[in-house]
Amino acid sequence: MEGKGGDQRGSFQPPRMRRVPWRRLDFAEAVCAPEGATQYIVIRYNKASDMEKQLRLSDYQSLADLRYEIRKFLHFSERAARTAGLEPRQHQLMLALKGLPKGSRPRIGELAERLRIQHHSAVELVNRLAAGGYISRNRAADDRREVLVTLTRKAEKVLRELSLHHREELRSQGPVLLSAVKRAMQAGESRMGPSPAAGRTSAAEPAPPNQRQGRRAKANV
Repeated sequence: MEGKGGDQRGSFQPPRMRRVPWRRLDFAEAVCAPEGATQYIVIRYNKASDMEKQLRLSDYQSLADLRYEIRKFLHFSERAARTAGLEPRQHQLMLALKGLPKGSRPRIGELAERLRIQHHSAVELVNRLAAGGYISRNRAADDRREVLVTLTRKAEKVLRELSLHHREELRSQGPVLLSAVKRAMQAGESRMGPSPAAGRTSAAEPAPPNQRQGRRAKANV
């Protein structure tokens, strides 16, 4: 291509990288040129992760409120179990046994996992419940070495009454508990701001160097 400056073939010089104001790059961005042109990538440090680690007084308050509401429900549950003649963990084991997922075998190991306690602690709970007439132990038909536990009729009756009381309590206090959970989860989101759209551009931002070079070449034709 011949222009005012003579033959330009073989003398192409890559344009200098333009300076991009940091204030225009809130997050990591890339400015991509059309196919075949030089690509310029400008990346700015993303401070969002640092903001996530910041805590305000309201964050501590929302977490404290959540712990308070959880503790209120647990206090109700413990008191209801003792009123029924059970220790709280005994009630929890009976509930875990009754509510085992489909396909799970009612073994002491499974119950220990559901209650997040040691195996020997689960054995002690089962022994006490068995002595009180709440649980029976039987050998598995397919493996005589395996011991399976089941609830007795006495346990079924007590557990049903306790579960009805718990359901009524959840219907009454559940909305307050859910509200506390939401406040704790949403704490800090307001100061994070929305994430930027991918590939956004500013109308006031000057054209990339390769585009300016293309306009100069057209002007010289």
